[in-house]
Amino acid sequence: MTLVLDASVFFSEMPIEGAAWTTPSVVGELGDLHAKCRFTALAATGLRVREPREEDLIRVDAAALRTGDAGVLSGTDRDILALALELSAVLVTDDFAVQNVAHRLEIETRSIRQRPARAIKWRYRCSGCGRYWREPGDCPVCGAAIKRKLK
Repeated sequence: MTLVLDASVFFSEMPIEGAAWTTPSVVGELGDLHAKCRFTALAATGLRVREPREEDLIRVDAAALRTGDAGVLSGTDRDILALALELSAVLVTDDFAVQNVAHRLEIETRSIRQRPARAIKWRYRCSGCGRYWREPGDCPVCGAAIKRKLK
């Protein structure tokens, strides 16, 4: 089984079996000594690091727009989703927004410490007048903030 690892894997003691991949942006997030040591140990046993393809990043962005998670995904989140998509890999993460987009892209996910996220769809609702919109920002009707709400 091929795995794509999010940064949270390196802060845990989760056993990793099979081919493992991650992205340079994940490696850049590893600030603490334990996580860096874990990365070094996994790299010695075959962990590979590579950038995702641009066409897969485009597919991730489109899926994140459809799920309503585009505004909360980081560049690193986009990278691991795109790499998992390209490699047809299982994505190992505790991030609920990442798992939600992964569900939309039919990428299998595995949680580390959290319960697995269920697929959800977000809506955007004006905090002033209550109207629903397609994206966050300021309401064109009343000017209040448009906030993300669970559908």
